[in-house]
Order: sequence, then C-alpha cells, then structure tokens
Amino acid sequence: MHRPLASVVTPLLCAALASPLPALEGRGKDAEEEARAIHALNRLGYGPRPGDVERVRQMGVDKWIEQQMHPEGIADPEPEKALADLSTVHMSPKELTEGYELPRDLKAKMQRKRAELEGASEQEMRRARQEFMKENNIQLAGPPREVVMELQTAKLLRAIHSERQLNEVLVDFWLNHFNVYADKGPVKYMVTEYEQKAIRPHAWGKFEDLLRATAESPAMLFYLDNYLSVAPNAGQGDEGMRRNNPRRGAFGRPGNRRPGRPGDTTMMNEGDNDGEMRRRPQAQAQPQQRRRGLNENYAREIMELHTLGVDGGYTQKDVTELARCLTGWTIRDPRGQGGKEPEFMFDARRHDNGDKVVLGKTVRSNGRQEGLDMLHMLATHPSTARFISYKLARRFVADEPPKALVDRAAETFQKTEGDIREVVKTIVTSKEFFAPETREAKTKTPLEFVVSAVRASGASTDAKLMTGNQRRGGGGGGRNGGAENRSKLLGDYLASMGMPLYLQQPPTGYKDTREAWESTSGLLTRLNFAFDLAGSRIPGLRLDAQKLAPRAADTDSYLDDAAGVLLPSGVSESTRTVVHRESSGLDAPKIAGLLIGSPEFQRR
Repeated sequence: MHRPLASVVTPLLCAALASPLPALEGRGKDAEEEARAIHALNRLGYGPRPGDVERVRQMGVDKWIEQQMHPEGIADPEPEKALADLSTVHMSPKELTEGYELPRDLKAKMQRKRAELEGASEQEMRRARQEFMKENNIQLAGPPREVVMELQTAKLLRAIHSERQLNEVLVDFWLNHFNVYADKGPVKYMVTEYEQKAIRPHAWGKFEDLLRATAESPAMLFYLDNYLSVAPNAGQGDEGMRRNNPRRGAFGRPGNRRPGRPGDTTMMNEGDNDGEMRRRPQAQAQPQQRRRGLNENYAREIMELHTLGVDGGYTQKDVTELARCLTGWTIRDPRGQGGKEPEFMFDARRHDNGDKVVLGKTVRSNGRQEGLDMLHMLATHPSTARFISYKLARRFVADEPPKALVDRAAETFQKTEGDIREVVKTIVTSKEFFAPETREAKTKTPLEFVVSAVRASGASTDAKLMTGNQRRGGGGGGRNGGAENRSKLLGDYLASMGMPLYLQQPPTGYKDTREAWESTSGLLTRLNFAFDLAGSRIPGLRLDAQKLAPRAADTDSYLDDAAGVLLPSGVSESTRTVVHRESSGLDAPKIAGLLIGSPEFQRR
C-alpha cells in the first residue's frame, strides 16, 4: 500500500519544494545556537544522528567545525568495523583483476561462445556460462559487478558511520570533481586505489598535489584515454615530430570528443567478463588504430573541468598543445594481467619532443617534466583559484554563491598556493555560510538524502546484506534466482534516483544544485525509499519505527516525538496536514516515512 501512497503525496512534495519552507517557531533562548548546529551538521556532514544536535550545541558549533577541519585528530573506528565484511575494498588492482576478471584468451573464447548462443534465454546463457567456467577450471571470486557494488556500499557505510563527517563530504566533492567511470573496462579495479591513494590523502592539502595525484592515477589515465596518447610520429625522431601538425588528433581528425558524446567509442565497456552486463555498440572499435595518435580527452577535461573552468581563458589550440605535453604519460600493465600492479609510467618513446605553447607560455622539450610544469601552471592559475572556490562555495553555501564570498575564497587560494584547508575554512566560517537565507536553501542530492535518512532514523546497517551477498551463487555465477527475485538494495535506490555511485559516465560528475534533483519521478523514488526504510524493507538496513517515539500513544504524539528526532528544525503545518490526512490510527512506519519524505527533510 505504500507505493500508491507515495504517488498521492509526490505532487504535494513537488509543490512544497517549489516554494520556501514556512517560518518555524523559536525553541527558547538557545534557538539560534541550535539552528547553527543543525545547519553545520547538514552542510558539513550528512545530517545529524539522534543526539548530535545537542552534542554539537554543547561543544560549541565553532569548535566542532574546527575539529572537523582536522579529521586526523578525530577517533573514527566505526567505518572500518562496518567495512570488515567487504573483501574487495581491501584488495589491490592486481588482486581484484585476478579474482574477478577472466584472462584475455578465455574472455575471447567466452565471447565467441556467447555469440553462438545469440537469442538464447537468460537461464540458458547462465547455464552455458557455468558450464564454460567448469570446463576451463575457472575459479573466480565473483562477477566484476561485485567489485563496484562493494565499492558503493563502502562509500555509503563511511558516510553513515564516520565521525569525520566533513572529511567524507570533501572526499565525495573531490571524487565528483575528478570523476572517473568505474564501468569502463578495468577502471572498476582501479577506483578503490584511486580513492585511497589519490583523493583521500590529498583532500585537505595543496590543490596542486591533488591534481598531480589524479593525473598520474591509472584510473584517470585509462578513463580519459591519456594512456593511449602518443606523438603521431613517435619513433621517427625529434625532427619528424616537429614537422607533425599538432592539431590533428587520433583518427586523423581535429582533437577528440569528450567521452560519452555521440559518436565517441572511448567509453565502451572494454574487457568486462560478466556475461550478464549489456555490451555497448561498437565495443570492439579498432584499439590499435586508437593508439596511433594524439588523444586530447584528458587535456580538455583537465582545463575545462579540473582547473580553469569552461570560461578560464584557454583555446582549442591550448588543449592540443597541452595534450602534446602529456604524451608518454601512460600505464604499466593497464589491465593488471601481466603479473604487476597497474601503475603510472612515463614512456619517453611516446612523447612529443617538439616545443609547445600553452596559455601563451613556450614549453621547451623536457620529457615528463613538461607535464609537471603544466600541472603547476594550471594549479596556480587565477582562473583555477576562482573556479575551485566557486564550486566549493556552491557545495557548502548556495546554488549561486555570493560573489564576495567566492572572491575572498579565491584570494585565500592564491595567497596560500592552493591550500584546500584554508579555502574551505574561509567558506565555512564566513557570515554568508551562517546567514539565515542560507539555511535549508539547498536540496539534498540522492546520496545526501539516503545517507541522512539512515543517520537521522538511527537505522542499523549490515554490509553483507547491503550488497546482496547473502543470495550470491557460487563460482561467480551471480545472485541466485536473478535480479527479479531480490529486494531493492540501497545502491539500487540511488541508481533509480539518478545517482549510481562511481557510475557517472561523463567526466562532469553529478550536479549539486536544486534543478538537477527536483523532478517528479525522482521525488517519487525518494518517497518510496522513505517508506521502505521506515518499514524496514531494504536489505542491510534495520529500523524499528516505533522506537523513534517509544512513548507515543496516538498519531499526534508520535508525530511530535518522531519529528523531534527526524526534523530537528521543526515540522511544517503542511507536513502535519499530510500526515493526518494519510494516517489512520498510530501507523509508525507510515508516519516516519512521510516525515523522511517531507520537504523539510529534503532540504539541507
């Protein structure tokens, strides 16, 4: 019955989100400090758990923020306990490849077998796969999708359980800023290392160090194809490369399309051995031909998306010249099947040794150092200072942040040579951050919504159940019974809301502004999730809705007590009206679901 109810309530939710929330009554002499605590918990973390608002208020909001900005000083044992059952998040790319990827010769053999069975039913395909695995004595730990599912679950568990809330938010910000697509070939086996070695250690440091770590990451090199980029006349000597026309890209055309644009084949699933994954058209697009020239994908995105911004003052010629500087930045053993870990390497044989001009600066031939010099120039450019400051202010303050705040943050960026901690401090301790009009002015992304709901409700988590592992068949054959026989997992809800974690194909990452997430279908999915969470129908999440208001004897008392837990800023009259209209008697899961799906809870 909860799904028809969601369909009825969704139009009301859409209307409520389209207009400002009603003013809420004060709550005594400490109301302002309490409001500041709620705001800080919602903006600098994934929302308060029961008791968090009072704890932060007693500590002092400013002191709590200062503590959050130094996560290394916060004890945080719970996430690792929660992740203990997720084996893949503790494995290296080579270990993941060996455990979840078919060797290339057997992969080709399986593809031929699959072609012979074209038109067969899913059950027949599954049986044929199992026979193939047995005949070839293949013992994989599981299908490749299991790696991504555990990666997604780990992200959710860290966000739910970590005491280092601002750190998790900032790590997510940088993962989204430096987006990679886990479903592109072996990238799925590289993303764990990408997050643990490129993003997390540099999230609070110098922006240039973070930029370099991502530039040299095998995940980024593979995702944006720079590992394929070769001076068109490589091997013909320096003079031949100087005569080469630097504007001609791979395939003999000017430049390269951004991955995911129509006509581009660079984002195809290369090397998936999971027979149940859908193959994209043209997946076998002449890999040798792609290796023969300059690839501009990464050079374009590092300027447009990672540093300068689309209006940062660069030209197409700058993109081409930067791509020439980055030739030879590649991966040793990119698919991890040569007995070594995939790792960054500079191959001088692939490098374009001619001089270049980038953003008006002449770059003399200097091998790998050319790329390092370009990263430094981009990381310290005034356009980068403003672009990064704008994005951080948009994440923490408003969809369209005040210009004066962005200017101050950009000034801090330049004065400190890109010290991320100082830029964040400028933003989150500003008067604009705490201004009344800033509070509850942003809409939660799907990730923020589901994590804040689990945290606010106090639901317990079980990593194995969250990934569906309890139904997985043996030998890497997939879940028993197929997807049609399983409950909807938390990761499935995020995908339904339009935010499958680590699976944003374009390099733009996910938006964090209101218009991206306030669609009727998206809000309907959020309401369905709210009712399923409150009804304890999501595998791996356990919530006893009655415990949100254990002393409640009727609808009114339950509403007041549960709202005090789930909506510490207060409950609006419109939400009260909906609860009374849709509830008959004391139906704790239904009322809790309506509160979690309310306009008040959707805002942060």
